[in-house]
Amino acid sequence: MFKFDESKNQDQLDRLIMAHCLELARSALGKTSPNPLVGCVIIQNGQILGEGFHPGAGYPHAEVFALREAGEKARGATVYVNLEPCNHYGRTPPCTDALIAAGVARVVIGMIDPNPLVAGTGVAKLRDAGIEVVVGVLKAECRKLNEAFLYRMLYHCPFGILKYAMTLDGKISTTIGHSAWVTSQEARSEVHKLRVACDAVIIGGNTVRRDNPLLTSRSTQADNPLRVVMSRSLDLPTAANLWDVSEAQTLVFTEIDSNREFQEYLRQKGVEVLETSTLTPAVVMSNLYDRGFLSVLWECGGTLAARAIADSTVQKIWAFIAPKIIGGETAPSPVGDLGLTKMTEALELENVSIRTVGCDYLLEGYLHQEK
Repeated sequence: MFKFDESKNQDQLDRLIMAHCLELARSALGKTSPNPLVGCVIIQNGQILGEGFHPGAGYPHAEVFALREAGEKARGATVYVNLEPCNHYGRTPPCTDALIAAGVARVVIGMIDPNPLVAGTGVAKLRDAGIEVVVGVLKAECRKLNEAFLYRMLYHCPFGILKYAMTLDGKISTTIGHSAWVTSQEARSEVHKLRVACDAVIIGGNTVRRDNPLLTSRSTQADNPLRVVMSRSLDLPTAANLWDVSEAQTLVFTEIDSNREFQEYLRQKGVEVLETSTLTPAVVMSNLYDRGFLSVLWECGGTLAARAIADSTVQKIWAFIAPKIIGGETAPSPVGDLGLTKMTEALELENVSIRTVGCDYLLEGYLHQEK
């Protein structure tokens, strides 16, 4: 079994092993909603005695899998976990009780759990039992891994990501609507990976009509997100990839009494149809919250993107920028009219990063949160 280099100082060792916890946690990417991604490692004298990750809601937590593997060897060992161990009865018993019963000597935690049922009580219980507890190792990395879980807990809404691809001059298609392909295959593969990590992907009726997308992860070994279509009129084609639910499920939101005949057609195809009195991004996200979703990906056109931003249902931007120029005064841009008339009113992104993906650039940033 792998052994960590004990010549490193304690802080270096803690960071190294916490990074391994994060790797384990990512094993369940896109599968744990509404639960967080958690990995756990039990170590003594540089030797891994047990490890595990939380595979999904209803399954044991990461600490349980690690303790099972370590067995009696866990006594006196150090436990690493990227999220504070739970201290309440849910679908499973408290992990704090299991750690105390196992006789561990030290617990290293990446971040405090924002869940009000935990929120520091797990740390307090461990310390009361005489266990040394260290909090905040790779805190920023731990928070980013579970940013959707944090957002859901704090704001009672799924975490929204707006993804788009545009040319260097800010166009998402030509003047006649041709958009295949703005970016490279490498960039499109990155989007497929992002879909794996999301619970749903949302588009509007225009995207169905224009692009006839699949909205899948293109992987036989990964789960696909729920495909969501927003359409007030249901003026949609009868032949569309989204109506084939053999590979991924589709949910269509529309307004009450809209195109009853087409609603019945979709239901016969196995598509779920929901009618709302008012169809807005906020209404859709509220429904997806009730379904237990964490991350929702907006892959819509500019008009719906603007509405999603205005409704505060977008928290993060993924903007792919291709080194191409297409021109055209009427060629569409990624975001429609937001009603802003001065550059001083522009929405600024925070915590911005940029990297190359193939020949394209990916800019990632966060909209300022005012909730």
